[in-house]
Amino acid sequence: MLNPDSTVKVNTSIESGEVMKIGELSQRLGISERMLRYYEQEGLLKPARTESGYRDYDENAMLVAKRIGMLSAAGLKLESIRTLLPCILDDQPIFDPCLEVRAALHKEVENLDRKLRDLKESRKIIAGYLRSLDQHPPAA
Repeated sequence: MLNPDSTVKVNTSIESGEVMKIGELSQRLGISERMLRYYEQEGLLKPARTESGYRDYDENAMLVAKRIGMLSAAGLKLESIRTLLPCILDDQPIFDPCLEVRAALHKEVENLDRKLRDLKESRKIIAGYLRSLDQHPPAA
């Protein structure tokens, strides 16, 4: 179960000007290399490139990736992450109170409420199946 007050605990100590490769960033943040590449493909992460094409992640890129991980762990989809990411003020879920953030979070709550209603209905149907089975035990 997710704790709304939780923060992503990772080793984010990096010297100013230091860069790291994708594998090291992946290990530090607990985000797969595949997901980091996907976030880059989607325009959320923009690491520098070496002359030979390797990705170099600096402190800023690491913080952005950490924030993406935090939002993703909350169950947010890329569309919402894209909206919320520029408004995060800290490594905790503290946002600039702009209209986009409020609207995106309201939309997410509405989606969760809909999913909960759907799950409740599914549970009710399956429980009915079980009750029916209990009333008609299998023939011996």
